[in-house]
Amino acid sequence: MAKQKRGKSLWHLPTRARGTCPVCKSTRTKLLYPRTKSDGTPLKVCKRCDGASQERVDAAV
Repeated sequence: MAKQKRGKSLWHLPTRARGTCPVCKSTRTKLLYPRTKSDGTPLKVCKRCDGASQERVDAAV
């Protein structure tokens, strides 16, 4: 059977959790993964940048 509720929670997030990733600068991707900079600033990054090094996350705007 089809899964009717797959991705349903994304519709309640602003812009459906899409935007520009601050680490890799890819546009219109889902920003679902929380990362924190060394100074404690939280960021939402894409799936590819979830495993990025801390230096690369700190260099993000």
